[in-house]
Amino acid sequence: MVSISCITFNHEPYIARALDSFLMQKTDFPFEILIYDDASTDRTQEIIREYEKRYPDIIKPFYQTENQYSKGKYNVEGFFNYPRAAGKYIAMCDGDDYWTDEHKLQLQVDYMEAHPECAMCLHAARIETEEKAVQSLKIRPYRGNQVIPAQKVIDKPSNYPTASLLFRTEYTRDLQDYYYVSPVGDIPIQIHMAAKGTVYYLDREMSVYRQGVSVSWSALMKQGDYKQNLIDHHNAMKEMYRGFSKETGGKYDKAIERACRRMDFLTLINVKEYREALAPGYRSFFRELPWMTRVLIRFELAAPGLYRWLRRTVYGEDRG
Repeated sequence: MVSISCITFNHEPYIARALDSFLMQKTDFPFEILIYDDASTDRTQEIIREYEKRYPDIIKPFYQTENQYSKGKYNVEGFFNYPRAAGKYIAMCDGDDYWTDEHKLQLQVDYMEAHPECAMCLHAARIETEEKAVQSLKIRPYRGNQVIPAQKVIDKPSNYPTASLLFRTEYTRDLQDYYYVSPVGDIPIQIHMAAKGTVYYLDREMSVYRQGVSVSWSALMKQGDYKQNLIDHHNAMKEMYRGFSKETGGKYDKAIERACRRMDFLTLINVKEYREALAPGYRSFFRELPWMTRVLIRFELAAPGLYRWLRRTVYGEDRG
């Protein structure tokens, strides 16, 4: 019924937790675990092989010998996991995240089976950070179970937890170029599914997103020129959105335009160009930020010296 798609790269400290969280699922249907390892250089593959020996009928790995991400194949799920999925549905979870609810798959599949018009289901998640941070401890995009219109999937103030996504395998058979050239895989698969059918949100916390992992996308972005990396990433994302617009005949262009403006705003926030971010054209985006984030931004603008002193006091160093 379900193919679990798990992508790993140097996830030695985390992969066993992820696999255990898959195997603990209580379901009235069978599932398979499709692991794709992108040529890890630590013990990740060794750990996967140990699990493969114990669960040969469930765990089906693909061990890459050359890292494909570095060769420009960013969305390896689409290249190596989705095509071999035997399940009616695909559930996503990267090797450094994990599930926390043993009924997660059953709950999502039950809804999807009862609603054939639904293309994708997602839920809330908890954040675990590898370093101290003042932030929300949850990813909870909405309040209450609800159907999410396609426009809101395209332009959303909060990211969806990747480990929460479950969608129909049949809709991965016609992924377009905009998916494969995107610098990330979760957003294009989300909007692809939103264009195929309805999207349903379960307001239940059932997975963990690990933040600050050294080999994560966000950590890689901070290597070198962070601002330029963000600009390059967002330009690539805008190219992805243009491809999606062409594929859908401009049907969602209003939401796409707003999503692109949101990326511009978030770039300004992330590189601390707050005065530009507070310009009238971005105020609606600023109001959507968590209240604590808004307070800290205003505080840093008003008293940057005091703000830096407090950061050093709390964290033992000036983390900017």
